[in-house]
Amino acid sequence: MVNDSRPAEPGQGRSGERLAQWADGRLGYRRAARSARRLVFPDHWSFMLGEIALYSFVILLLTGVYLSFYFHPSSDPVVYQGSYAPLRGRLVSEAFDSTLHISFDVRGGLLLRQAHHWAALVFVAAVFVHMLRVFFTGAFRKPRELNWVFGFLLLILAMFGGLTGYDLPDDLLSGTGLQVVNGTILSIPVVGTYLSFFLFGGEFPGDDLIARFNTIHILIIPGLMVALIVGHLALAVRHRHTQYAGPGRTNTNVVGIPFRVYAVKAGGYFFLVSGVIFFMAAVAQINPVWNYGPFRPDQVSAGSQPDWYMGVADGFLRIMPGWEIAIWGHTLALDNFLPLLIGVLLFLAMGAYPFLEAWVTDDDREQHLLDRPRDRPVRTALGVAWLSVYSVALVGAANDLIATHLRVSVEGVTWTVRIGLFVVPVLAFFVTKRVALGLQRQDRDKVLHGRESGIIKRLPHGEYVEVHEPLTQAQLHSLTAHTQYRPLEAATVRDADGATPRTQRLRVRLSRVLYGSGTQVPKPTAAEYTEISGGHRS
Repeated sequence: MVNDSRPAEPGQGRSGERLAQWADGRLGYRRAARSARRLVFPDHWSFMLGEIALYSFVILLLTGVYLSFYFHPSSDPVVYQGSYAPLRGRLVSEAFDSTLHISFDVRGGLLLRQAHHWAALVFVAAVFVHMLRVFFTGAFRKPRELNWVFGFLLLILAMFGGLTGYDLPDDLLSGTGLQVVNGTILSIPVVGTYLSFFLFGGEFPGDDLIARFNTIHILIIPGLMVALIVGHLALAVRHRHTQYAGPGRTNTNVVGIPFRVYAVKAGGYFFLVSGVIFFMAAVAQINPVWNYGPFRPDQVSAGSQPDWYMGVADGFLRIMPGWEIAIWGHTLALDNFLPLLIGVLLFLAMGAYPFLEAWVTDDDREQHLLDRPRDRPVRTALGVAWLSVYSVALVGAANDLIATHLRVSVEGVTWTVRIGLFVVPVLAFFVTKRVALGLQRQDRDKVLHGRESGIIKRLPHGEYVEVHEPLTQAQLHSLTAHTQYRPLEAATVRDADGATPRTQRLRVRLSRVLYGSGTQVPKPTAAEYTEISGGHRS
């Protein structure tokens, strides 16, 4: 037997280096660090939206852990004896009592409680706007479809996480919202009653509501969100970062700043986001539960409004007529069920769009360069129309406040929103599409004729013309780098009866809608540029 052991070198005897070598041999962190140093991140302001979501989520976790030390998720009644005199001696739940204790008796409790709530609003808003950026720039295309699904699920979980947290204090405002939630759940055919009994632990409001919502809010939803965020970041590293078209930027490289520079900027950005959220928590009051009082099933809070991200659901409920139908001896409450169905379909359309576009375009290439929204007029118009539905429904959620503040009738506001839900999306679609096509024509003219310089020149025969300056090669590349798809040809696949399958016909029609006649302005060719550009230079 041969013994290859050798005495340690003089420099290897230090405990710090030996510990580092031991850890590297088992964790391989040095190889991971070397791989991280080779990462490059494009430097564009729009990519910060995802970072805002990540940093606000970290603040949510930190403040949530602190609040959980003092919050008691129980519906058991107690007599309030805390510092807030107007409610002293009132019978409240332990959850409401502990919320007031955090707000008035725990050092820094109110600041952290408000920071937690503001961070939740910022987080949902950042995820929502980040997804819009991904949608309008086409960053969801292959190979990032799964990343889009992760982001979509993260948005849904964030909304439900905010809803469950909003209901934990057991105040009158959150209880009013829960009554709406319970009515919507009960309207679901067949399983609605069972879902309500399971969620609330019996007849509403039940005795286990707060305990169950607390488990969902602090355990199930955060765990799923952490898993989605980790998967999202892992796929982002695996597929490389997307980038906007420009000189030297292709589908096979990334042009940007190195990881060490990005890490320093990201650290500073984290503290900036944290500072903004805590500043908001310090100067802007949010959810003052002591003004609402404890929840009572026989009372309803006037002027109650949910957080903005749930306003779309509340808006659909408020503008829906009180329709009910009887089927086989059972009453179907359409005034609650249809808004729920429309809201679900609205979000499912957003989640499924990348797969629909991939099917329609039949484009199986990997896409690492981003689109400009103007270069995809129909997609951009569809996104704006979707946003208009969301915005109009959000206005409907405030119909009572609009009526009282503007001194108009609630019925007038409700009917305006009802009509707007059908008219505004159509107008938004066509206006957005026309604006995008107009910007494309502007880009085409700029490529062919150059940039207007503002210099007026008089020709020998007396005519005055404006001198155009040629664009740089970088500007020309940015304006012409996008791919223009052609609509699919009529399907040639036939079934046993010699007819074209319906799915193929639908695919061709949708392809014509996205990329057919009138959906894009042709890019200038090299021959056109050579022929025209010479006549507009000086």
